Amino acid sequence: MSNTYQTEVAKRFTIYNSLFLDLPFDDIYRTGTLLPILSSECKKGFAEGKTPKEIVHSFFDGMLASTSSKEKHNLLFKLVQYVERQVVLFDSIEDAAFEKINDVKGKGSMNALISRVETDKKKAELIEKLKTFSIRLTLTAHPTQFYPGNVLSIITDLEKSIRNNDLGSIDLLLRQLGKTAFINKEKPSPFEEAVSLCWFLEHVFYHSIPDILARVLRRLDIPLHEWDNPDLLKVGFWPGGDRDGNPFVTHQITKDVADKLQETILKCLYRDVRKVRRRLTFTGVEALMLEAENGIYQTLYGGEKVFKNKEDLINVLLKAREIIIESHDGLFLDLLDEFILKVNVFGFYFASMDMRQDSRKHEALWEEIIELTQGTEALEQYKSGTEEEQINTILSFKELPAPKQLKDEFHQEMLESIASISYVQDNNGSEGLHRYIISNCQSALHMMQVYQLNKLTLAPKGDLNLDIVPLFETIDDLAAAPAVMEQLYTHEVYAAHLKLRGQKQTIMLGFSDGTKDGGYIRANWSILRAKEELSKMAKKYEASVVFFDGRGGPPARGGGNMHNFYASLGDQVNNEEIQVTIQGQTISANYGKQVSCTYNLEQLLSAGLENHLYPTPENRLTDTQRALIDEMADVSYQAYKEFKSHPQFVPYLEKVTPLKFFGLTNIGSRPLKRSKGEAMKFEDLRAIPFVGSWAQMKQNIPGFYGVGKAIAEMEKRGKMDQVKQLYQDSLFFRSLMGNSMQSLAKSYYPATAYLKEDKTYGEFWEVMYEEYQRSFQKILDISGMNSLLEDNEVSKSSIAIREKIVLPLITIQQYAIQEMLDSGKENTVLQKLILRTMFGIINAARNAA
Repeated sequence: MSNTYQTEVAKRFTIYNSLFLDLPFDDIYRTGTLLPILSSECKKGFAEGKTPKEIVHSFFDGMLASTSSKEKHNLLFKLVQYVERQVVLFDSIEDAAFEKINDVKGKGSMNALISRVETDKKKAELIEKLKTFSIRLTLTAHPTQFYPGNVLSIITDLEKSIRNNDLGSIDLLLRQLGKTAFINKEKPSPFEEAVSLCWFLEHVFYHSIPDILARVLRRLDIPLHEWDNPDLLKVGFWPGGDRDGNPFVTHQITKDVADKLQETILKCLYRDVRKVRRRLTFTGVEALMLEAENGIYQTLYGGEKVFKNKEDLINVLLKAREIIIESHDGLFLDLLDEFILKVNVFGFYFASMDMRQDSRKHEALWEEIIELTQGTEALEQYKSGTEEEQINTILSFKELPAPKQLKDEFHQEMLESIASISYVQDNNGSEGLHRYIISNCQSALHMMQVYQLNKLTLAPKGDLNLDIVPLFETIDDLAAAPAVMEQLYTHEVYAAHLKLRGQKQTIMLGFSDGTKDGGYIRANWSILRAKEELSKMAKKYEASVVFFDGRGGPPARGGGNMHNFYASLGDQVNNEEIQVTIQGQTISANYGKQVSCTYNLEQLLSAGLENHLYPTPENRLTDTQRALIDEMADVSYQAYKEFKSHPQFVPYLEKVTPLKFFGLTNIGSRPLKRSKGEAMKFEDLRAIPFVGSWAQMKQNIPGFYGVGKAIAEMEKRGKMDQVKQLYQDSLFFRSLMGNSMQSLAKSYYPATAYLKEDKTYGEFWEVMYEEYQRSFQKILDISGMNSLLEDNEVSKSSIAIREKIVLPLITIQQYAIQEMLDSGKENTVLQKLILRTMFGIINAARNAA
């Protein structure tokens, strides 16, 4: 694969990159000619220990000595724009070569898994597992996608042209790219974010999911129209329902997004039913297909709900199917069956929305409700009561005040938002929105607060058709989670609700905030242990637990190689379903094209199935291995806590890194932090800008800090051989270290080495760099590799080229930061330069935030 990558990607990039120089735009030849010189200066300068300021000044002294400061900065902006477009070109070339640099039919594909189970006489076991298994990818609107929609469209077209070696088209698209702005002038609204993600639903997931299902079912001799597990592969959706820290998401936005989702799926179905009807022109069948077509059209455009749900449409299609078999020799039956499968999978909702809010908001809402209805004295009594007393107080309410009776407008909106769930379920079906997620969930009280709000609003006299989902995020919350769930399983009211929901409890676990709170090893280990204990607790009370992982793109937020992670969970974790968030660049990079979406979905599906069908010692940790990981996690956690408590930790993030600029990028509707206060509090800081800031600095602290310290300490304790053996024997630990290698490979400390001379931050930088060097070397020691990612040449090559492309941007950004630190003054031009460099750096990384 390494040679193929060099031929199909690296060399093609060199060739197509030269086309930029011929674009008929002002100064582009000059910019394109100067960029390689600057790139060479950067590489050479950092190797010689020069600072970013020295490198940039040296470049200007050698090439543009007589130009003004304004002209120099204008050139830097043009160089940044040029690199941004190089990143787009490289993305497109890599996407075009996807099938050649990835073994799409080999290990990890469903084709390979089915062949294996047939050989091993496990076909019946696989079929049984497929009937209950589920993969749910939830698209989030978190701001990590720096490409606006028009640029994404160009990337899509450019990839096709490169795939076809169409030089004329490539040239035209590069011209378009040169004229297209890469920055949104204004922040998108939550509805606009939803519309943006609907593009992926319509153009990618609508095709990839049924394609996988159809191929799998046919290989297993299962009729498509009889398949009764439409949840095997499904999509979740957060835009429009995720209110956690986003005041711009209103109850009306929820309704509008639900309508948009239904409109999008009906458009897809309408296009398809017309294609199918063109073939099914037989007596008795054509009339039924026309009924289906007209019914979808009227439901979509006519303002008339001809089909109230997917069952109404499927009933018509099944009648047509019977006639085709009985009277027309089954002609074109496969086309109809594929269409029925699509209707069955996507329904009239396309993707399931989730509602999400922070537990502290529910607490404040209840306090106002109690004070309004029972008085100040009752509120004080409630606040001073035990948790059991507080739960009983909340459950004693028979009705809630009308939203308008509340003084706090935000609380009014919260009640209206809960009421909007009925609208979504009535119009899109219960699958359209059937979960309420509680961020920062820390207790049974937090769960019961949300349960009662929804019960009294949505179903005061009936059954609540909604799952209440806790999100456990911090290290302490993960440790307390089993006890919290036991309290709920044994609570009469909640136990009755769970029974009505089929004894199925979904629990969300936050990789992003977990890592932010406890560091890399401790967070991942705590989540695995929490899953094991929560699985035992659910089994004890005869409940089925489903884990929903809140992951981001980079390893620091639970990303990296997810397939290995899910294959490594072992038999102590309930694995009926895999649910995971995907966002921003991860959506466009891994699921933005049908071929990559199909490949990554199959990898995830086969990983979950293999974990069940082929349990091995490699994914089952022994007591000795557990004790060793636990020991390392403790050392790592202590190191990370000491680092977090460093007096310069928050000031460094705030004053040195580009953290504050994330709020100015106009890439997402959410504010930078949850609180409204001016002062920055670490606990209020969102994981995305936190991780993203370290990535911009090419320091990637959350993805490795404490790893080197933990391994070094094991070496001191005479356990180095055990750690090496653990790496060889445990897929979980090997995956953990492999993903940390990615973070290290994307780090570049020479770019910020000038900070070691800074009076305020010098010592802090030295602490980071020492742990970077230690982690780098110790991971190589335990893996037996000579270089990072030695076992994944494609990933290694891709990262190396991407880092080389953006080295000038990294240098320019650090030049601007260094200039302002040295002068002690803010500078508008330099701030703008920092902001502009962020786009190319994060886009090149593809999973940097």
